Amino acid sequence: MGESIRIELPLTQEKVASLKAGDSVLLNGVLYTGRDAAHKKMVEALERGEELPFDVRDQVIYFVGPAPPKPGQVIGSAGPTTSGRMDAYSPKLIERGLTGMIGKGLRSHEVIDSMKKHGAVYFGAIGGTGALLAKRIVSAEVVAYPELGPEAIRKLEVKDFPVMVVIDKDGNNLYETGKAQYRKE
Repeated sequence: MGESIRIELPLTQEKVASLKAGDSVLLNGVLYTGRDAAHKKMVEALERGEELPFDVRDQVIYFVGPAPPKPGQVIGSAGPTTSGRMDAYSPKLIERGLTGMIGKGLRSHEVIDSMKKHGAVYFGAIGGTGALLAKRIVSAEVVAYPELGPEAIRKLEVKDFPVMVVIDKDGNNLYETGKAQYRKE
């Protein structure tokens, strides 16, 4: 593994273009949380012609429903959710300018096509490391849908939050290239 690439958020198209599948990345700055319930509410708002609770342009959404913080903590355990649950909603947000998503697992062809068309990347975070990932979160505040509890949308400030580019804006997919590489060896 080479050096990690340090990225200051927001995730502009220029930064998206520089990332390739397999790159190890440390994210710094503001990102937002959202799981399926929040994604459903956002897409329904768009369908009603309403504004989103935050401008998704050049933003990263982390698919997480964090555990409640213990005393003295900013946030509880914050491991990634299976991304397939967001597949029905992600293309609509990518069309609106969303440039990054963090989760675990495979994405649908529709999501990947949208990423290629509009310029977005899919980062993988390692499942089972929620307590460690939470240590990279400097601040957390609920910004929308508080009624969803852990699934409310939070604005997180992160420092050196470790992720890997699983699918880049050209559609190169680590899940596929990794298997091909393994078969070759």
